[in-house]
Amino acid sequence: MGYFTGGVFDGVQSFATTTLHQTHLVSPTTGESQHLELLGCTRPVAGDEYGPFPGVLEWVAERLAATGKAVLRGDVVSLPMPLRPGGTLAHLYAAMPVYFDDAFFSVDLENGTHVSVAWLVPLHGVEADYVTERGWPVFEEELTKQDPDLFDLGRPPMSL
Repeated sequence: MGYFTGGVFDGVQSFATTTLHQTHLVSPTTGESQHLELLGCTRPVAGDEYGPFPGVLEWVAERLAATGKAVLRGDVVSLPMPLRPGGTLAHLYAAMPVYFDDAFFSVDLENGTHVSVAWLVPLHGVEADYVTERGWPVFEEELTKQDPDLFDLGRPPMSL
């Protein structure tokens, strides 16, 4: 697991899988081979220095490896429990890592393998339902309009 701090956004910590790309995954829509790494970002919460993402990314990576299916932009992953006790962020939205440099979206390894990075953004149930019902392009328009703090695990749901 990779751990990153000191980025563009003050106080934000990021975690990334580092070996998922070695697992052969298939796009559920095209059937094409996919190689992925997962990214999760949050602000630390007092008393929980690293937050839930190390365990959550491991859980999602294991799930992807078990099914052999890749998570694609716009997909919603439902978690078995909220990201923090008493919270309602119990879903993850697969997005491009737009808060990072464009070069961070993917990497070509020395062996020729193309690896995409999927940023897993925490969602409330109403937001996850909105993605499912309206589609990811419309949801991303709402993200741009409303500009919620996607690093805050205590953020309120967007008005949808």
